[in-house]
Amino acid sequence: MNRLLILSFLFLLYGVREAHSQRFTVMSWNVENLFDCRDDSLKDDGEFLPASERRWTLGRYWRKQDQLARTIAAVEPQNGWPLLVGLMEVENDSVVFDLTRRSPLRRAGYNFLVTQSLDVRGIDVALLYQSSCFRLISHCSVRVPSAQNGFRPTRDILHATGTLPSGDTLHVLTVHLPSRAGNSRQSSRHRELAMSAICTVLDSLQGKKTVLMGDFNAEPSDPLLKMLADRMVSLMPQRKSDLRKAKGTYVYQGRWGYLDHIFVSPALLPQAQPQAEVAAFPFLTDKDGHPFRTYRGPYYAGGISDHFPVFVELEF
Repeated sequence: MNRLLILSFLFLLYGVREAHSQRFTVMSWNVENLFDCRDDSLKDDGEFLPASERRWTLGRYWRKQDQLARTIAAVEPQNGWPLLVGLMEVENDSVVFDLTRRSPLRRAGYNFLVTQSLDVRGIDVALLYQSSCFRLISHCSVRVPSAQNGFRPTRDILHATGTLPSGDTLHVLTVHLPSRAGNSRQSSRHRELAMSAICTVLDSLQGKKTVLMGDFNAEPSDPLLKMLADRMVSLMPQRKSDLRKAKGTYVYQGRWGYLDHIFVSPALLPQAQPQAEVAAFPFLTDKDGHPFRTYRGPYYAGGISDHFPVFVELEF
């Protein structure tokens, strides 16, 4: 009898633990110049208009939107949709509205946030979130002090806070650091400035469950990412063998690199550390196995993006 009681207790305990576990998928993707086809007099978006050299038409625009929706759906073919999707290089909230409300992605029921930064070209970062499982508490844009330090304005840092079904509060930072621009010392200083702004936010969230994701324009070995070492844990491949196997998220002049990353705070890290995956789906690749770009210079290639998405399933 005592043995039966013990087994029943263990069964109930295991059931409670299972009920309180939380699984969700996080995805990050630089979607390569998701511009609308309208002229914004306040931004330098002239190259993405129907009459421009690129001939960015409504037909090409909606083709890209449908492909973006297809990709996000492919990340979670069994379990529905990623809980959180960070997007880089979106022009405004109109293009994100079209993606979440007027493309096949409308079935997912995403809500979204978009920054309104001072970037000259008008590109920003966005966060899609499932409001049924990530109940938004607050959000803000954190401005990188670029102009004050002699740089061209860059993208804001998007900081969103919400609660999960488990009752836990989750902080999500979506970023797109300045370009490497030929790996010059000036571009490095600008990226360091942006990273310092990120670290300031992370220091205010010490001990809290936090996800940091985006296009960092930095390789895993870049000293820039060492600024995060005492604050966050990278979920990207770190060993040289893993890096060679997965190739990367971006290729330039035949050289692969990991510019896109997902980090979590130690408070969010499960006992078995997961590793983010590169979503190099066949329909995202060209004949050379590279990301199938929308444009090659000014010429329309018909692809989706020059970056592969990265995603990870988290459980805690």
